Amino acid sequence: MKKYTFRAATVALLLAAGLLSTSCEKQLDIQPQQSIDAGLALGTPEGIGTAVVGAYSRLYTPGLYGTNLVLIPDLLASEGYVAWQGTFQSYRELALADIENFNADALRTWREAYRLININNLILGGLGTITDADTRAQYEGEMRLMRGLLYFELVRLYGQPDINSPLGVPLQLKGINTLTEASAKVGRNSVQEVYTQIIADMQAAEDLLPESNEEGRFDKFDAKALLARVYLQQGKYAEAGALADEVITSSGASLNPSVLDIFTSKGSAEALFEVQQNDQNNAGTTNDGLATFYSGKTTGFRGRADVNVSSVFVAQYETSDMRGISGENIGESLLYVGDAVRAGRRSFKWNDPAQNIPIIRLAEMYLIRAEANVRLPSEGGNGNPAAALEDINLIRERAGASTLGSVSTAEVLRERELELAFEGFRIHDYRRTGRTLGGNPSTAPNRVLPIPDYEIQLGNALPQNPGYN
Repeated sequence: MKKYTFRAATVALLLAAGLLSTSCEKQLDIQPQQSIDAGLALGTPEGIGTAVVGAYSRLYTPGLYGTNLVLIPDLLASEGYVAWQGTFQSYRELALADIENFNADALRTWREAYRLININNLILGGLGTITDADTRAQYEGEMRLMRGLLYFELVRLYGQPDINSPLGVPLQLKGINTLTEASAKVGRNSVQEVYTQIIADMQAAEDLLPESNEEGRFDKFDAKALLARVYLQQGKYAEAGALADEVITSSGASLNPSVLDIFTSKGSAEALFEVQQNDQNNAGTTNDGLATFYSGKTTGFRGRADVNVSSVFVAQYETSDMRGISGENIGESLLYVGDAVRAGRRSFKWNDPAQNIPIIRLAEMYLIRAEANVRLPSEGGNGNPAAALEDINLIRERAGASTLGSVSTAEVLRERELELAFEGFRIHDYRRTGRTLGGNPSTAPNRVLPIPDYEIQLGNALPQNPGYN
């Protein structure tokens, strides 16, 4: 099988489905009836609009938010949290923190992310055909926010945890549409350089995007919310808290009455941005997709029941807390004891492959604001512990948990873990806060994904991450 670089894998833009095509036989194999040259596809306003929609459709692929960008960060921090019971070796390696250089899902996520980044870049390069200024600004904001989000995921999974490390990920900011362009060798940008680009893209999107957009597409408040997430990861609590506050007070979103609502209905009041899925278009119902791996019930979608929730983690929830196992029947709370395939504790968050995947929801913004308010006083900032307590109790009351009389940083982090469980935050939160996993550093080399081996074998200037051969 002939190998190809991430750049050669992104040469062609498939207009109809927003997909890219490569071949095992040769570096590039584009069928005329399936694809169209990017210069032609993006040569009209209609073509650009179709390509933008196609870019969004890539987000639910299993290598991205359809599975891996949610599942992998949780498997990488599995201690006292989840166990992998399935047969897929790549996920087992991740859960055991014993990852091979050629891990199939490390490769799949890398490849899918860079394919979509190239689509973003090709669209950005073709915006000169759009004469309407508002439409052009919206498309630019959407593609820059998507690109910034993808680089944020990549640098956290494949880059070193140290912001001063030279081992980030390659920054590709120009669309590649020819083999000549694809043949150029690439290297790794520093972690700081990648974050600088992420923030630049998200800040630009914040300025360019409208305050509201159609469901399943980014708007200004999505940019603010994602930028708050980035600042939190960097420990910039004042900036993160201020943006989270803007989203809470001005986006028009509100917490759903029930913690189950956002995982059982589409476009609910709490959803800021969801990856759109339906019965025909989703990450998979057989051997892929979040519902496939998490669900284990005899009614509705059965699933494979591959992810078992640790009893240690379940015990952190109060018996009245609907985020734990509080209901007698499956579907009455967000955790349940499965009754199909395998015995075990399962998450009801991912119970239906046709359900949308929430990427940003308002509860996260309350948790970011609370963390900023509880941290800043000890760091000489203008925090507000009383406001932090109010935000945390709002989240807890909604779930049916008892309210707290005071709140510390540790309690905010615990609440964040309980609320955002199984949504792809765990390893990132443990790294940024310096917590250990099973007595070992969460920043250890075996918690960072390997650079795909084929990239290195092709002679790209991509040094492998420490701990891999």
